[in-house]
Amino acid sequence: MADRGVDLSALPVEVREQLAELDLELSEGDITQKGYEKKRAKLLAPYIVQTPTLAPPPDCDPGPSSAPPPSNASSGSSSSQNRRTRRSHRSSGTRDERYRSDIHTEAVQAALAKHKEEKMALPMPTKRRSTYVQSPIETCTPPDSSSSSDDEGAVEESGAQQQSPDSWMNSSIHGSSTSSSSASSTMSHGESRTPQAPQAQSQQGPAHVPPPQAPPPHAQPPHSLSQPSALAEAFAHARIEVPGAGALGLDGTPLPMAQARARDSCVDLPSNMVVRGMSRGQSRSSMMETADGVPVSSRVSTKIQQLLNTLKRPKRPPLSEFFMDDQEEIVEVPRPDPNTPRPEGRQIIPVKGEPLGVVSNWPPALQAALARWGATQGKSPALTALDITGKPLYTLTYGKLWSRSVKLAYTLLNKLGTKSEQVLKPGDRVALVYPNSDPGMFWVAFYGCLLAEVIPVPIEVPLSRKDAGSSQVGFLLGSCGVSLALTSEICLKGLPKTPTGEILQFKGWPRLKWVITDSKYLTKPSKDWQPHIPTANTDTAYIEYKACKEGTVMGVAVSKVAMLTHCQALTQACNYCEGETLVNVLDFKKDMGLWHGVLTSVMNRIHTISVPYAVMKACPLSWVQRVHINKARVALVKCRDLHWAMMAHKEQRDISLASLRMLIVADGANPWSVSSCDAFLNVFQAYGLKPEVICPCATSPESMTVAIRRPGVSGAALPARAVLSMTGLSHGVIRVNTEDKNSALTVQDVGHVMPGALMCIVRPDGPPMLCKTDEIGEIVVNSRAGGTLYYGLSGVTKNTFEVIPVNASGVPIGEIPFVRSGLLGFVGPGSLIFVVGKIEGLLTVSGRRHNADDLVATALAVEPVKTVYRGRIAVFSVTVFYDERIVIVAEQRPEASEEDSFQWMSRVLQAIDSIHQVGLFCLALVPANTLPKTPLGGIHISETKQLFLEGSLHPCNILMCPHTCVTNLPKPRQKQPVGVGPASIMVGNLVAGKRIAQAAGRDLGMIEDQDLVRKHQFLTEALQWRAQTDPEHVLYVLLNAKGVAVCTATCLQLHKRAEKIAAALVERSGINTGENIVLLYPPGIDLIAAFYGCLYAGCIPVTVRPPHPQNLSATLPTVRMIIDVSKAACILTTLVLMKTLRSKEAAASVNIKTWPIIIDTDDLPRKRPPSIYKPPSADMIAYMDFSVSTTGMLTGVKISHAAMSALCRSVKLQCELYSSRQIAICLDPYCGLGFVLWCLASVYSGHQSILIPPTELESSLALWLSSLSLYRIRDTFCSYSVMELCTKGLGGQTEMLKARGVNLSCVRSCVVIAEERPRLALTQSFSKLFKDLGLSSRAVSSAFGSRVNLAICLQGTTGPDPSTVYVDMKSLRHDRVRLVERGAPQSLSLMESGTILPGVRVVIVNPETRGPLGDSHLGEIWVNSPHTATGYYTIYGEESLQADHFNTKLSFGDPHTLWARTGYLGFVKRTELTDSSGERHDALFVVGSLDETLELRGLRYHPIDIETSVSRAHRSIGESAVFTWTNLLVVVSELCGSEQDALDLVPLVTNVVLEEHHLIVGVVVIVDPGVIPINSRGEKQRMHLRDSFLADQLDPIYVAYNM
Repeated sequence: MADRGVDLSALPVEVREQLAELDLELSEGDITQKGYEKKRAKLLAPYIVQTPTLAPPPDCDPGPSSAPPPSNASSGSSSSQNRRTRRSHRSSGTRDERYRSDIHTEAVQAALAKHKEEKMALPMPTKRRSTYVQSPIETCTPPDSSSSSDDEGAVEESGAQQQSPDSWMNSSIHGSSTSSSSASSTMSHGESRTPQAPQAQSQQGPAHVPPPQAPPPHAQPPHSLSQPSALAEAFAHARIEVPGAGALGLDGTPLPMAQARARDSCVDLPSNMVVRGMSRGQSRSSMMETADGVPVSSRVSTKIQQLLNTLKRPKRPPLSEFFMDDQEEIVEVPRPDPNTPRPEGRQIIPVKGEPLGVVSNWPPALQAALARWGATQGKSPALTALDITGKPLYTLTYGKLWSRSVKLAYTLLNKLGTKSEQVLKPGDRVALVYPNSDPGMFWVAFYGCLLAEVIPVPIEVPLSRKDAGSSQVGFLLGSCGVSLALTSEICLKGLPKTPTGEILQFKGWPRLKWVITDSKYLTKPSKDWQPHIPTANTDTAYIEYKACKEGTVMGVAVSKVAMLTHCQALTQACNYCEGETLVNVLDFKKDMGLWHGVLTSVMNRIHTISVPYAVMKACPLSWVQRVHINKARVALVKCRDLHWAMMAHKEQRDISLASLRMLIVADGANPWSVSSCDAFLNVFQAYGLKPEVICPCATSPESMTVAIRRPGVSGAALPARAVLSMTGLSHGVIRVNTEDKNSALTVQDVGHVMPGALMCIVRPDGPPMLCKTDEIGEIVVNSRAGGTLYYGLSGVTKNTFEVIPVNASGVPIGEIPFVRSGLLGFVGPGSLIFVVGKIEGLLTVSGRRHNADDLVATALAVEPVKTVYRGRIAVFSVTVFYDERIVIVAEQRPEASEEDSFQWMSRVLQAIDSIHQVGLFCLALVPANTLPKTPLGGIHISETKQLFLEGSLHPCNILMCPHTCVTNLPKPRQKQPVGVGPASIMVGNLVAGKRIAQAAGRDLGMIEDQDLVRKHQFLTEALQWRAQTDPEHVLYVLLNAKGVAVCTATCLQLHKRAEKIAAALVERSGINTGENIVLLYPPGIDLIAAFYGCLYAGCIPVTVRPPHPQNLSATLPTVRMIIDVSKAACILTTLVLMKTLRSKEAAASVNIKTWPIIIDTDDLPRKRPPSIYKPPSADMIAYMDFSVSTTGMLTGVKISHAAMSALCRSVKLQCELYSSRQIAICLDPYCGLGFVLWCLASVYSGHQSILIPPTELESSLALWLSSLSLYRIRDTFCSYSVMELCTKGLGGQTEMLKARGVNLSCVRSCVVIAEERPRLALTQSFSKLFKDLGLSSRAVSSAFGSRVNLAICLQGTTGPDPSTVYVDMKSLRHDRVRLVERGAPQSLSLMESGTILPGVRVVIVNPETRGPLGDSHLGEIWVNSPHTATGYYTIYGEESLQADHFNTKLSFGDPHTLWARTGYLGFVKRTELTDSSGERHDALFVVGSLDETLELRGLRYHPIDIETSVSRAHRSIGESAVFTWTNLLVVVSELCGSEQDALDLVPLVTNVVLEEHHLIVGVVVIVDPGVIPINSRGEKQRMHLRDSFLADQLDPIYVAYNM
């Protein structure tokens, strides 16, 4: 960065060394980027050539070097000449050098170049600024002594660009675009926004990253994130302006959270495309296809367009691979492709290792060898440990090792506990907890345990209570029955403690006693005490831990004889000689580090030099120096160490590797090791390294060493390589790669089978069948030198340690058991063993196998320099929708820009698609240093997967690609013709064993008393009659928030108030009989009086919800619209509301000069009208009911006097309402059944109504329930919003309510009034919560009404209890109803919507053919009743529409009855219950609105079902809503948690919808709470949300476009 003007090769040697040290620290994460920049600048300051040139232009990429980086593996070899290139590499800090391969890098670049021609633009996700001003890495890494203080590092990372931020910021903003005002960071790659930049367009497909010097014109400089303020300022003014939203200027923007009551004030928002009448059929469909009303400049719709373009590419499997969903049951596996390669070789013959020779002086047990060397060669060095600088710290001789081990053995057996009761007995398990830097203490402890015949279980040192995988280590200790831990004094001091100083109880660990094994605490045994050393037998010697793919940690028990035999086999294979020197860089607690460096070395009196991990980090070359200084014959390393040595070998002329006869590469079985070995040889051949000394080997905890390459003789031919086809490998067969060099895998052999072992290859899944010679399988080994069992887990042991291979016909090939090694491989020519991967890294997708390591290698080859932090990439699979799906998670460099990361992700997609022919399900980038780590710093895969699945990974970037990789969806449905035709109707109502789906309420009956006929004809006459016959009877009581009756109305008072209002209307000129009058009142008695006043004056009342004073901008336009649409001649309202309508605030959102006449009815003179109007016919319109439907349609229906009376009569009969009864009403009185109950029913039936305005509940939640208790109410009516308020707000306060004396045992029926499917979960939780207050479980029920008929069902007092059924959701999508048992998978519970009202008939009809359906079908509910509305109120009188919805006839069956179409889908089921007439009861179940259903893949979905699934996906999801846009499913979820959870929701939402609904989500939008608009009835307004989304008005936290 700061070295632009410096020639590094000209610097003094010591400065170059310091720089190299610094580079290593950075690549290892031991220093922050800021600290690194500062120290580096300091070192170079004296040498910088001060050139007069200006800072580079702002477009320039301030990357590590502007030269293209060299291909990876070769970077080391050229480093002596060109420090600069090495620097550019090291800064990338790609730590996973296991995967370097220049051949592969070239292959990946070639594959990406192929994609470049396609120029496929992926839409980039949209983020809110706050979400991605990424926290600097300092916050994630532990504080580092070397990092700079803030003020000194204030130049931050601008190293090269020392110019003012304004200059580049302005240019970045101007350059971003002049034509569009959206923020540049959120624009996607493929959009050309400047008409004058066609050449930029050609560079923008993610397939091609433009050269660093010239990013596309709108690419933000990567630093823009560190300067959010000014930039955000600039973007803040760049909101998209929406040109005239909708004809009536409705501004649908949701309120900011500052008005926290956004949700409570429940706004009724018609959508931008309001249709005056309700044209259900046409408007929706046209809107769906063209999305008109969406401003053209909208960036959201452009992105969706892009997304659609990417989806138009054909998916990989051809259509023949799709399959029919068998009886809509469950998805099956696609048919195999006939062209897949199959194994063709003969059956493999087991491979034998050479016999294990018997050497006369081999000891009878390993302890005996130690005893022998301790006695005869006491001065001979056994172990040298290094300090942190790489200098020798101490040397342990064989004499010391023996005497200390004996002391420890004696102490363990005799000095713990009391004389009579010893803590440890031979055979007990003991944990060994020693740090990597202290091999000496570990050796003593290990051999001390062997001598005491207790079983050591070495584990890692726990660092904190929350270590990744700590509870799994607890599982290991538990399954091994460990209760004692040995450790050193220093280590014990470093363990995390509680405040009282005790060692922390680690998560999931058993209680442990800690024993310090330092010499000063050990007791010297008495002269006569000798440890017991029996000949090696099958008892367990030690237990080595092993972590499985799922994260479980198990203990592999190794017997004494296996331990000894393994040492002998290694001695023979590696040709170990007495007194050799061995350098060990590996972990000495397990695996090769333990087998060679601790056990075999003691058997052969070898001098081991242990190089700990910490030394390697400080000085990567230390192990090479040790080999040189000690003339070591053998070195034990991993590819990582080879790579580090290459990176750090400074021109040290004085090192020589000529003494090495064997360089054992422990992870040589990893296919990607070959390039590290080659590159290392390349560099160090000059230092005396011989090609034949490199010895890769293959090992596993269960089978121990499987194969090792024997040290070669100088001049002998080197072993061959295998170049395999990746496609062949994915099908499990070996094919030499010929056709496409891009998808090839080069593997090196791991030598021959171990001496004395027998090996064969079996199929990895199913029975252990022997493979064919050209087939990849799992290596299984039979040998005395292998693990014996998983300690304490006999079930799992059998499948791994006792495998008997079978031949092709399934017959076992012998008696002897083999052990599964967990390695996948094959036997090559000359019986050489090749390994291509591990079982635990295997991802099986659609029957093809892929190796996690291979995918990591491909991802790393896609320029990791810019994006991935230290090469930390995790690959795993999750099972979603009956197949494994591949997920890649990588850590993102702190300075990586948004554009870079997205670019990298889209390129990884393409590279993996080209090379491995497999689709990725999800790619996530998380901030640097946040993935869970294994003890040696690798990524803890299973923990990462766990975090991903539970939504706690907190990615900062995510890309989901379900469209490409989910290929096993059921075939889209083709609609079948409907079964019930005219011919079958004639056979009667039994059609093919199914009843016709119809039901009816009981008869309304004749009115007995002729006196009452008059009263029943018109409600105005009923009120006058009551005022005369029973003037003092109280009809209405209005309660305030304190529960006090603030206003009552007797029959006479109501009549008098109505007369006053009628007089005022009649007097006012310009208001004629039959005109529409808008009533604008808060819920109360004024509204009722005004309603009857209008009727008395012969006018037609239209009740309208008043605007919300705190939210005029959103609520007033709706009021204005209803006034305009209804052509109201006058507004009746209160003084306060009149002032509001004329206020300055109102003028901001509507034109207040054009209101019709406004009459304030608060203080009218006491006058009577000359006469009370009596309509000439009962069919004349009495009032109009306006409401905004959930689809955003404003609809007004006309209700005649006859319908009004019939409806009141029907409700009276159903609920048994008489003058002596009291009911409580807590719902909005503006439309539907709510209005009928509030304003009409009491006047008709004479019962007293206690009115509780729902708004009062906001200040006094318990008002409704305490009023029920106080007035001993038997019947109450409420809305879902009221029920939800009580459930959420009072759920935890039932004890307090009980103490206040609230008792609900009086309530016989509590009916929820709604126009939707009953919300079963809500009603059930309400019943359960308030059961303690005496609420009967049978009390709660629901009602159902629609626009065409305000009340179809209402649970009365007499009918049977509402029944609940469980239906199969898969059938429901096909419009069929199949009942299933409770708890069946994929089932949906539905509650009956209440008993059908008297006089009402319903029939279920196919909405397309208009024929009646059988009761096993879902169809539209049609209704016939005397109280159906007369029609829609439309200005132009759209007769066709009215006829369609109000006077429709069935196409066959009963052609005479006129029906009204409700627009709701439902079904009728005959239940076992009997109704009042003694017949079996027919229940009506409402499933959802026909307008709201989503037609996807030929199936019918109800949004509420998908939303329910989504809400369950993560604890932070509040409300959610779904809608479709051009066949894409869009899910909007409100985030209740912190914003860092936002991106976690994307995969979880996608998964749950795919699993439960078999649908792929196209767009996931995460928004703030309260953004999803909800109307006054508590229903979501999805279409309105859709319009806001497409017009980019939601201010989402994150928008993910799933590929």
